[in-house]
Parts: sequence; C-alpha cells; structure tokens
Amino acid sequence: MPLEEAVARRRSIRDFTPEPISQLQLSQILWAGQGIINSSLRLRAVPSAGATYPLEIFVVCGRNSVDKIGDGIYHYSPANHSLTLHQRGDVRLELARAALNQEFIHQAPIDIIICAVYQRTTLSYGSRGERYVHMEVGHAGQNIYLQATALGLATVAIGAFDDEQVRRVLRLDKQYKPLYIMPVGRSA
Repeated sequence: MPLEEAVARRRSIRDFTPEPISQLQLSQILWAGQGIINSSLRLRAVPSAGATYPLEIFVVCGRNSVDKIGDGIYHYSPANHSLTLHQRGDVRLELARAALNQEFIHQAPIDIIICAVYQRTTLSYGSRGERYVHMEVGHAGQNIYLQATALGLATVAIGAFDDEQVRRVLRLDKQYKPLYIMPVGRSA
C-alpha cells in the first residue's frame, strides 16, 4: 500500500475481532515502531534525539493471538529483531482495568505498550530531554498506525491509563514509564 493511501485510511479503531495475527504482521509492526533500518549506523525506524533511543516496547499476547507465540508479556529487542518472554500468562484483562476499563484492550489479540527510560535522553539534554522522548513516542506510534493500516490491521493509541498500575501489570522496574498502549488486531 502506498504511504499516501495508508495515511488516508488510518483510523483509530476500538473494536476488534478475536482473530489472531501472524508472526510476520507482528514482526513488521514492531520493526516500524523501533526496528533497525541501518545496521552499520544502528539507526532505527524513528528519529531519536542524539540517538539515545529511550523507548522500550513490550507486547502483551493473548492465548492463540499470534501464530506460534504463547500468551504472555514479551520484550522487543531491536538489536536482533526478536521477542523475549518477560512473563507468561494473558494479562490483557488486567491491562484493560489499568487503562480505566477500556475493554477493547482486552478484546484485541495483542497490545503493544511503548515505555520510556527517560534517563537515556535526559543525561544528554537535561529536563528538555523529556520533550524529546515525547516527540519520539509520537513518531513510533504513528509508524505503528501506518504499518498496521498497510497490513489490513487496526490500532488506536491509548494514553488514558494509570501509569503505576500498567507498570505493575507488566512487572516492570521503576525506570520504565509507560507512554502508550496500542491494541492491534482486525477491525470488527
């Protein structure tokens, strides 16, 4: 799909079918959000102030949500374009509760959670680095929107949630600050 068409078709969808997505679709979405586009320079798919790359992506999968990937919380590694199991189990319902009971978070086969480690950027840029992190998460979110659209999938960027509850549901250290939850699946 040409970029212009993906931009024109992009919508915020909050109603998903339970149909699973493929590993290839998940792989492409994660690459668009934080993947490496130039291995020799270690450049990623989104711009980052000073190449500090403060974003970390986690994926919550339900049972039978992605071909050959079990239910659980996974961490995306851009360096080798892979997922590492962080915690077993389907936590989509708990994640929806932490996001002010937005049920479609539980309904979607997967949820992408974009977190920031602010210190990576603020060490170089001081408090202004926080602004740069927020710009970067916007770039990543838009790439995920456009890639999902190009693959015939749907998503929505969610910012309404209890940060601390989301962090607890995902079992993350305090350095990780959740910024977006993006349910992904087929539009109902």
